[in-house]
Amino acid sequence: MSRPATKLIRQGAARVGFRHELHPSQWLQLRAALGDEPELDFLGLWAEQGAVHAAFHGADGLLLTTLPLAEASYPALSPVRPAAAWFERAVADLWGLRAEGGTDGRSWLDHGRWPAMAPLSARPQPNMAEPPQPGFLPALGEGVHQVPVGPVHGGVTEPGHFRFHVQGERVVRLEARLGYAHKGTLGLMRGKSPRAAARFAARISGDSTVAHSWAFAAAAEAALDLTPPPRAILLRGVMAELERIANHLNDWGALCNDAGFAWPQARCGVLREALLRAQEAAFGHRLMMDRVVPGGVSIDIARSGPDTLRAALAGIQAEFPALRRISEEQAGLQDRLAGTGVLHPALAGRFAAGGFVGRASGRDFDARRNRAYAPYDAVAFTVPVLRSGDVEARLSLRMAELEQSLSMAETLLARLEPGETLLALPVQGGEGVALVEGFRGEVLCWMALDENGLIRACFARDPSWLHWPLLEAAMQNGILADFPLCNRSFNASYSGVDL
Repeated sequence: MSRPATKLIRQGAARVGFRHELHPSQWLQLRAALGDEPELDFLGLWAEQGAVHAAFHGADGLLLTTLPLAEASYPALSPVRPAAAWFERAVADLWGLRAEGGTDGRSWLDHGRWPAMAPLSARPQPNMAEPPQPGFLPALGEGVHQVPVGPVHGGVTEPGHFRFHVQGERVVRLEARLGYAHKGTLGLMRGKSPRAAARFAARISGDSTVAHSWAFAAAAEAALDLTPPPRAILLRGVMAELERIANHLNDWGALCNDAGFAWPQARCGVLREALLRAQEAAFGHRLMMDRVVPGGVSIDIARSGPDTLRAALAGIQAEFPALRRISEEQAGLQDRLAGTGVLHPALAGRFAAGGFVGRASGRDFDARRNRAYAPYDAVAFTVPVLRSGDVEARLSLRMAELEQSLSMAETLLARLEPGETLLALPVQGGEGVALVEGFRGEVLCWMALDENGLIRACFARDPSWLHWPLLEAAMQNGILADFPLCNRSFNASYSGVDL
């Protein structure tokens, strides 16, 4: 099979084993070659001072490529990889680098209220202008009107604005406007040691704190050529599966409630709360935040922790079959979920959708299996895949993955043996990248350390970067009342992309 883009990337000057530097002419060739290699998944694009980077995944595994910049612009990749558009907008807001020929030149993170423009550039300029009015793409037709929702929502939902163009109840276009949860995370990480900056990674998206912490730690360890102790790796696996179980329970109940069937949410909430309390007893924190750090884990599991966790897992396993049967057989629930918010497999593949979003639409990828990192390289599990791509499929995927995670958590707990849990980090330069499967999909982290072992540059990519545009597509030609169901079925993170 011809793989012109992969071949072109590998022809670039090798800076590390996984990253190749291209000349401007080669970058232009890459843009053309990507059109001839659709199976090469685009994972993300970011920058640092004087360079722009892009990440891909294909038959050869993870590939990164770099374009050194002499000017404040670079050829856009969004014409051939539509998912790149949001990244190009973020690069313009944070680093002041413009994507020439891009499909969307609007700002995203920067709403015109920052004190400085391009805060991560070499020379940030003070912002003296009045905040502009947000711009949305038009939708033409008779009777089309706009419905604004957010950025403030009910409950504790993160802030995000949704602009609907509708004809009656039919949604002609949906656009999400984010950036309200921007925290300056990438700037806060610069100049700090990986151990000190780990706290920022743990707070990129609170419901994925283990996944982001693990990806960050693994990138730092790759840069330092460091392998964590076996016990620490097993504990990371336990925590990651517990996080997956808790989030799938939460989404399961919330989806049923949004469809008007409240009982499963009550039961899922009880089971999740019992698990969170067990996690606090075992690791000292309900969400296990700040437990995964570069070099291992910051705290060992409590002596009674395994038994406490097993009791909580047993409670979930006992109720799981009946809860699943009721959810699958309740006619009113299935009527609301089946055929709603369909994400077509071709579009999911084109955007390299991860996790339950991608696997419910036929994309058979799971970093735990495809990347086979420890401890999953020694654990047997099944990766469920469906193709219908509707809300029902995304709920079914959660149920199937939850069942697999219950088994894996038990297996990993049984393999715990005494040993070290944390290693000291050497003070040296280096560069590393990691891909870790979170509950939403694969979390990517890239890190470069200077000679003093401090972070020169870092980028963390939540799966939601690729899921938000797909939510917009799934809502097209649906009805306005289906949005809460579709939004919850994707459950993309606002904070995760508002770096």
